[in-house]
Amino acid sequence: MKIISKAASKKTVRVAAVKPGQHSIHYSIVPKDLAGHLFQVTLQISQPDPAGQNLCLPAWIPGSYMVREFARNIVSISASCEGKRVKLNKLDKHSWQAAPCQGALSISYEVYAWDLSVRTAHLDQSHAFFNGTSVFLQVLGQEMASHVVDIQRPLDVACKSWRVATSLPELKAKRYGFGTYIAENYDALIDHPVEMGDFVLATFEAHGVPHDFVVSGRVPNLDMERIVADLKKICESQIAFFEPASKRAPMDRYVFLTMVVGDGYGGLEHRASTALICNRNDMPLKHQSEMSDGYRSFLGLCSHEYFHTWNVKRIKPAAFAHYDLSQENYTSLLWLFEGFTSYYDDLMLVRSGLIAESSYFSLLSKTVNGVLRGTGRNKQSVAESSFDAWTKYYRQDENSPNAIVSYYTKGSLVALALDLTIRAETAGEKSLDDVMRALWQQYGRDFYQLALSGQQQGLAEDEIVSLIEQATGVKTQRFVDKYVRGTEDIPLAKLYAEFGVTIKDERNTGKTGKASLGVRVVKDGADCKLANVFESRAAHQAGLSAGDMLIAINGLRVTAVDARDGLATAVGRYTVGETVQIHAFRRDELLTLQATLQSDDVPALKLTLTEKSKAPLLALRPSLVVSKKSRKAGV
Repeated sequence: MKIISKAASKKTVRVAAVKPGQHSIHYSIVPKDLAGHLFQVTLQISQPDPAGQNLCLPAWIPGSYMVREFARNIVSISASCEGKRVKLNKLDKHSWQAAPCQGALSISYEVYAWDLSVRTAHLDQSHAFFNGTSVFLQVLGQEMASHVVDIQRPLDVACKSWRVATSLPELKAKRYGFGTYIAENYDALIDHPVEMGDFVLATFEAHGVPHDFVVSGRVPNLDMERIVADLKKICESQIAFFEPASKRAPMDRYVFLTMVVGDGYGGLEHRASTALICNRNDMPLKHQSEMSDGYRSFLGLCSHEYFHTWNVKRIKPAAFAHYDLSQENYTSLLWLFEGFTSYYDDLMLVRSGLIAESSYFSLLSKTVNGVLRGTGRNKQSVAESSFDAWTKYYRQDENSPNAIVSYYTKGSLVALALDLTIRAETAGEKSLDDVMRALWQQYGRDFYQLALSGQQQGLAEDEIVSLIEQATGVKTQRFVDKYVRGTEDIPLAKLYAEFGVTIKDERNTGKTGKASLGVRVVKDGADCKLANVFESRAAHQAGLSAGDMLIAINGLRVTAVDARDGLATAVGRYTVGETVQIHAFRRDELLTLQATLQSDDVPALKLTLTEKSKAPLLALRPSLVVSKKSRKAGV
């Protein structure tokens, strides 16, 4: 591990393996107006289409399955050829065509960047961040040419100490410096996000591959040494997981780009990097020795995005083998690509020795309870959830818990159940690990090499059942029909019982249990607002709706203070079966309703290890968290 200060690095790096071709596409990008949040981008096309060059900006970014209309942030755009203005016709919401011209075509445009997320672009006096999908126009017909980017330093004197962090290969730029970078094609160009600013940087190696951990945002007494030591364990575990013999990583360098904010959480995967956003309070401090829940969640996020380096960035569904970034790309397999990744993210924390087995089962309990909380799981399968991600999962509303299921969380339970099933039917000789390695060998290992000649392939929509059988010998068609394409609850208690793990629901659902309205509430100024009203529960039956402002229960005022404990105090004064009078505002109209309280239906399942169990597969239980091949490989 190596900690690098904020001072600019003098390190000279090797010239990029990718060479600019005779007809490369050239971009320059500079943060032009920090307070106005504007990037200035210039695109040079040496050989434009003689019939008129078409250009477009992606409508979505891979890994985030919603059409976001990035072109709406282009504030101005113009074209010229050898100093003369060229007419630029807009064809649709994100496409343009330049008039035919003799000579090189230049496109100049400004991009507004004021979305502090991992998906788009953000620029102010503190830093600059962008994804290529938000700033780089696609030159239609020339996507396979090499693409060169000149990342220029802002003119503002406050930026004189800024550096550049990206996994994009350097052309003439020095590592962490401004200058030219290169990508072998447009697909590669938009898969390397860029951060500029006075970030803190640490480096470490994982099985010989250099990794950077970059932090933007202020965190007093940040324990960088602990972070990179923990990340090294995660990264080495995952590299050895997919390549237990060679321990060969699929990239020659990797970068964690982390934006620290007061309130935020999320990540987006890329082929050799990830963009992360996290809560400042989740980061470890030098004087803290214990692992907080927030830091454990952050490590889980890092583990999740890193696992995507293999699963979805190289092992892909067939629908993603050749992206069409102008519109939705539908697949019913996100339960596998996101769900399986969600299964392995926390599992890798325990396999790498960062958390205990008991802590892992505690995290798993939360996932199980979260899935069981909503009745949407009885209406939508994870295959349907995957297909409808564009319109439902990524566009959730107040009724979503009653209408949809998460392909992340239930998908992770599908992975767990498949893992348990395979281990049970093969007496521990095979597991889901073998399935992942088979996917890697068949689809992922050579994906980008094949992509250079357009021969890359992805997993077909109906292929996973046969692949599982080939890898393990276990037939899973019935399982997939019931729990992936169907909506049945996964029998985890039954599957786990064979391994000496019990699942117990600790709720008291009788009349002596906690009373509940069956809602989720949030603060809205000084008021308590209903965020979700769960189907068939007391509030729903009384006629309350999401968005209503609770005013009083049985004549006692309800305020934002009551939202802090989810109405536990306000409703806890009453018993199951008791009818209470509720006053609420819907818009500006006062409602007076009667609600009969029900027993609390929030799932409280707890996974427990039973040491004295006579479970038939008890001896195999350690392999549930540490794979057999990992133990042999010394992970």
